[in-house]
Amino acid sequence: MEVKAVTKYARIAPKKARDLAREIQGRPVSEALNITDFSERKAAKLFGKTLKSAIANAEHNNGLSAEDLVVKLAVVEDGPILRRGWYGARGMFKPIAKRTSHIRIILSKDED
Repeated sequence: MEVKAVTKYARIAPKKARDLAREIQGRPVSEALNITDFSERKAAKLFGKTLKSAIANAEHNNGLSAEDLVVKLAVVEDGPILRRGWYGARGMFKPIAKRTSHIRIILSKDED
């Protein structure tokens, strides 16, 4: 059985969050929570919230135990880009792209 949780429009660039997604993918939930709790990165806080939401979904909606769950998939997808800008030298406009992300975590029951 698979359980998922999604965080949409997270204010972090997808490139900065994908390495943490690769780090927690395939690990047991307790180990993935330790990684997100002890990392000082902004992405770790966002992944921790999404992971805790997925665990709560599994326990409340499907009656699964948190000890039996494994992070099957952790994906960071591109969200919409906020187009902003700054005026530089000689009044030239310097565009800034403030990127957002959609974080998706899928948990599955460990079949060992």
